[in-house]
Amino acid sequence: MSSASVRVTESALDPAIAARLKRDADGLVCAVVQSRAGEVLMVGWMDDEALHRTLTTGRGTYWSRSRQEYWVKGDTSGHVQHVHEVRLDCDGDALLVVVDQEGPACHTGTRTCFDTDVLLAAD
Repeated sequence: MSSASVRVTESALDPAIAARLKRDADGLVCAVVQSRAGEVLMVGWMDDEALHRTLTTGRGTYWSRSRQEYWVKGDTSGHVQHVHEVRLDCDGDALLVVVDQEGPACHTGTRTCFDTDVLLAAD
């Protein structure tokens, strides 16, 4: 089992930041990823360790709920996210991760995960 697939239970995340997070039942916080130009690119999930890694490396790091492992965006695809800013929302239950995205952000190969299905488009 690789170190990427082992979920960290005691993170080195700053305790002051950890205390502000409101996690779901799985210990995760929603991370909305946005380009520096303001375009919403994707949504990922972070536990304390993924957030710690993101803050200390400057690379978007997430917990994959389907694969049950940490993943650094771009390590396999080459579509790297260089993190410029991470914000915590007013309730502590969501993060905004502002990035420079190299290549597509979506695993389907599109620039954003939100350009395929438009459910409402007001004129």
